Order: sequence, then structure tokens, then C-alpha cells
Amino acid sequence: MTQPGNGAQHDTLQRLERLARIESPSFDAPASERMADVLAEWWDAAGASVRLERTEAGANLIAEVNGVGDPLLLVGHSDTVWPHDSIETTMPWSVDGDTVRGPGVYDMKSGLLVMVAAIERLRNRRHRSVRAVIVCDEEVGSPTTQALLRACADGVAGAIGFESPHPDGALKVGRRGSTRVRLAVRGRASHAALDPGSGVSAIDELVDQLLAVRGIVMDAALGSEVLCNVGTISGGGRANVVPAEAEAEIGLRFLDAPTEESVLSALRALAPVRDGAKVETQLLSHRPAWSPSRADAGLLGLIAAAGRGVDQTITGRPAAGAGDTNLLGSLGIPTVDGFGPRGGGAHAVTEHVSLASLGERIDLLEAVLVDVPASTV
Repeated sequence: MTQPGNGAQHDTLQRLERLARIESPSFDAPASERMADVLAEWWDAAGASVRLERTEAGANLIAEVNGVGDPLLLVGHSDTVWPHDSIETTMPWSVDGDTVRGPGVYDMKSGLLVMVAAIERLRNRRHRSVRAVIVCDEEVGSPTTQALLRACADGVAGAIGFESPHPDGALKVGRRGSTRVRLAVRGRASHAALDPGSGVSAIDELVDQLLAVRGIVMDAALGSEVLCNVGTISGGGRANVVPAEAEAEIGLRFLDAPTEESVLSALRALAPVRDGAKVETQLLSHRPAWSPSRADAGLLGLIAAAGRGVDQTITGRPAAGAGDTNLLGSLGIPTVDGFGPRGGGAHAVTEHVSLASLGERIDLLEAVLVDVPASTV
């Protein structure tokens, strides 16, 4: 295993701290601009052609590095789940031996460093072409950047995501699809004692609709398991008023596209049980199921072969969580995720990353870009 020297570790730590101190919660456009400016500076110095594209959520970075063959697409995000001032309160920056803590260091500012640090090592060497895209709204489902991801995926040989790996360092090949749905019911208000017959209870209707949802996701005819979680329920106001409105937000996870489409079609077709009630199903966010393919396995095999050249054993398997690679893998592009360094505590006050693993991932990406012939993906 190749470890970065003390000087390289110091530079990497400085960079990671700089990114961590640019607190960049989703939908904070000015914060995303600050992140994009710093990253653009580093990518430009590494010899990339850099441009920023903006959506209502903020700034997104696209970098192109000329090389051999069709490009590999490197995918990351600059937003985090952490609010401003977390680094001064709940998530202070700290370094304890190999363990680095701070908001977003694991998910996924360390992964962003892996990308650019490996690119910096490629000057004056034969290497494959690279395209990188760093979006600003991944943590909330990439609602404004999915079109950008599709555009950046045009003509690529494969895609590598820099989210965190499995706890043992294994890469992620295949991810459950993730969809959030709002089920909204409108009834009719009335006095619950003096005129109950004139009312239509939106809450009662919602309860029956949620039972119908449960039946849909547990249908034995579905091709695979569906995870369903009713995350929020709201409605009504007073016990003496028949409620006119109620809604629930539902989280769904899918293993394959046919099951996903069957369930979502059934949800769109939900009809009121009560006369006078109205039911609306609204898709809040959607990441399609990415089922591992033979092409994905081929890309994993090439990464594993490059890993052997730097004394690293690389494996991969499916993951439960969703990310931007769901879209790319579902499009049939050879895709692997989890190329970020080992650590833990994503989205929690225990968030941390391994500095040694950060160095290993830089070594591995360098080996992939230099040692893997472009014609083999």
C-alpha cells in the first residue's frame, strides 16, 4: 500500500479543512458558489478545462481533462446535510491520529479531494480522458441537476461515484431506487357533532389510502422486495371539526425497475374511497433503481486489477442507500460507486474519515486512470 508522505498528508489535511469550513447545506446557493470557486481553482491548476453551471439550487462544477479514449465520468456533490455553524458547535474540526472529524468530511468532501488529487498526478503521463461533475443538491435528491448529470454522461466509457464505501471499504455496485411521494387528501369540513354527515374526513380517507399503499407494496406478485416508510402524517385541526385536509410523505426503496414502475403506477392510480374526497399522489423526488449489470462488474474488475498494482484488494457489492449513480447505472452506463475513503457516521455527529484511506483512494484512482486501457471499458 502506498501511503502519502508527511508533506502530502499535511497538504491534504489543509485542503480538507478548507472545504469543511465552507459549510454548504443544500439549497444554499452562495455557499455552493464558494465551494465551486475553490474546487475550480484546484481543477484548473491540475490542467482541467473547468466551467460552472448554475441552477436555482446553486453552482455545479464540470471539469474536462483531455486524455486517451472516451472519458470516465467522476461524480460527486458539494452539499452536505449540516447547517451553518455546525463546525463551531456540534461538529468541530479535529484531527486525532488517523481520524479526521468535521461536517461533511466523510459525506463527501474527502471524496472530492480524491478526484482532484489523483488528477494532479497525471501531468505529462499517458492517461485516459476524464470528465468530472460536482453537483450542489445531491443530499436532497438532485432535483435541479438530474438533467446536468444526464448531459455529462453523454459519451462516457463509465462512471465512478465518490460517495463513501461500505464500512469495510468495498465499492458499491448497484443501489436501491429511492422515491419520496406525498399522498394528499382533500375532504370537506363540518361540525363533528351538529352536522357530521355533511363532512368528509380527510384523515379517515388518508388512513384507508395508507392501508391501500401497504397492500400495494406487499403484493406477492411483485418481482422483489419494496421498503416502505410513512415518514410524516399531518392533517386536521380540532377534535370538533371534521378535517378537510390531510397528507402523508412516504419513502419507498426498490431493487429493480419493473417493481418500481409497478408500484408507482399503482400509487398514481389510487382513487378515493369516500364520495366527495379527492386523492392526489405527488412525486417529490425520484432516483431510479440501479440493478448491478455485467458492465458494472466489468468496470469493477478493471478497478480491482488496478488496485492490485498498488497493493490494494478491491471488492464491490450492492448498497441500500441511493445517490446520483442510481441515475447513471440505470441508464446502462458501466458504473461503480463508493470510491470515497473509509470512515463513518454520515449525517451524524460521529462523522469522521480515515486519513490513511484518503491517501489509498488517491493512489487507486491514479492507478485506474493511468493503468487501465481506455478500450477495455
